[in-house]
Amino acid sequence: MLDTTRSCLWLWLLVLGLLLFTTNAAYVPITYVQSAVAKGAVCLDGSPPAYHWDKGYGTGINSWLIQLEGGGWCNNVSSCLVRKNTHLGSSKRMVKQIPFSGILNNKRIFNPDFYNWNRIKVRYCDGSSFTGDVAAVNPVTNLHFRGASVWLAVMEDLLSKGMRNAENAILSGYCQCISLTHSLTFLKGSAKNLLPSCTSRMKPGLCFFPQYIAQQIRTPLFIINAAYDSWQIRNILAPGIADPHGHWESCKLDIKNCLPSQIKVMQDFRLQFLVALLRLGKSASRGMFIDSCFAHCQTEMQELWFMQDSPLLNKTKIGKAVGDWFYDKKPFQKIDCAYPCNPTCHNRVYDDPHAPHS
Repeated sequence: MLDTTRSCLWLWLLVLGLLLFTTNAAYVPITYVQSAVAKGAVCLDGSPPAYHWDKGYGTGINSWLIQLEGGGWCNNVSSCLVRKNTHLGSSKRMVKQIPFSGILNNKRIFNPDFYNWNRIKVRYCDGSSFTGDVAAVNPVTNLHFRGASVWLAVMEDLLSKGMRNAENAILSGYCQCISLTHSLTFLKGSAKNLLPSCTSRMKPGLCFFPQYIAQQIRTPLFIINAAYDSWQIRNILAPGIADPHGHWESCKLDIKNCLPSQIKVMQDFRLQFLVALLRLGKSASRGMFIDSCFAHCQTEMQELWFMQDSPLLNKTKIGKAVGDWFYDKKPFQKIDCAYPCNPTCHNRVYDDPHAPHS
């Protein structure tokens, strides 16, 4: 009896180990668009743009999913000079392989609707959301603001590799939290690449924000966001510079540590977000998954996208909601109740209250 019990235990451990192994994301190598350099389509430091491509197969061979890497902005020459020497400003600083998880996962069990598509992660290295457009390069700083050209160069490269035959396509963004000033759009020449229908009505800097441009997007749109976005709460709602005595530090590490007064501030933050969201109006082609989790970047994190215990809205995981919406199986427009109502949330816990990203 004891031997049988031990055998069952070892078998269970083996199955568990195999399950954990199979959830590991595939590592996808980097592709440099070397031909873009001659066209002036380069990162902040003048290096070539780059992307990672996991080729589609089977029924997904003519379907393409483009995921844009996030990373905020550099908002003046000094911050752009710092960024120039990181992976967010130079393809020379990028790792040669990155894991594809969540919406980029190549396993059906973890990404049931898009696992066999052509899945691309476009690396972000221009510091202005692929909008910079300044031909001249200051010889002192050697900064290149060529984000719009980078975008075109990457798209041209992918079109030549089969994307021109696409039957399905998704353009997805990844956690782009930004801070804007008028001088920033002037510095990088971004205004000319924003929607004219927006820039003709308001300051160009505002036309980066979804509440001002989403209504003008004619293609179907699915919005995924945590109502208590952990990056925004840590860096915009309660940044360290506004909290010199560190009253928010423990709260920003773990939402369970927050005082009632801090939760009240965060509830007001959520309400402002929902007001802006609802001003977009109703659209039958729009999908929406707004959970009440303390989280950020939910499409590429496997545990948040599609796993057995992933967060739920209306008994539905994010990956399932997006797939049903895209294939017209079922519309999905859900906004969660206020924190702490959702027991399925994977609320983020941080080690460093001052960590700038993620």
